[in-house]
Amino acid sequence: MENKVELVLDAIDKQIIDLLRADGKMNYKEIASTIGLSVTPTYERIKRMERQGVITGYTALVDKRSLGKALQIFCQVSLTNHHIDSVLAFETGVIKLSEITASYHITGTMDYLLHIEIEDIDHYHQFLRNKLTLIPHIGQINSNFVMRELK
Repeated sequence: MENKVELVLDAIDKQIIDLLRADGKMNYKEIASTIGLSVTPTYERIKRMERQGVITGYTALVDKRSLGKALQIFCQVSLTNHHIDSVLAFETGVIKLSEITASYHITGTMDYLLHIEIEDIDHYHQFLRNKLTLIPHIGQINSNFVMRELK
């Protein structure tokens, strides 16, 4: 039996995480100043959380319109069956499509929630027709278009 180490984050660790989530480019000195620690213990806490997998990476938030991806869609998909082969075929197909920026296996009447970023409605129509619907075992697709992002 494998011993699983439970990660314990104190209030300062959580404060560091909140700061990094708000601004991933914040440097150690800025973080240390904000939380009231010196740079060395702040650095050590961040490195520990990276090693433990609490902090899994850093990323840049980019204006989607500047990349020509003005249309965002949340697409719900149900499968025709839930046999392991069908699930794996669908998940493998989804992973290969660059237009799908996030995919979640969900509970409820639908099986998956896909976040799709694409140029416009015409490109989405082509994406559905020539890519998504070619993935095997899809039973139903419901598309919801983002009108405005609030948060």
